[in-house]
Amino acid sequence: APAQAVPGRVEALAARHMTGRNGVPADFAGAAVFLAGNASAFVTGQMLYVDGGFSVH
Repeated sequence: APAQAVPGRVEALAARHMTGRNGVPADFAGAAVFLAGNASAFVTGQMLYVDGGFSVH
């Protein structure tokens, strides 16, 4: 909440994402289901970025 209280910060962060918006909790659902299911049974030691492309910058 304190970070979002800074005028213009939410919009500035959204502009840095390749998707053009900030993430919401529902954006993590697909990754969570994948990691909790059998589809990820052979996935080990990987970094899964669910950040709308923020880490690319």
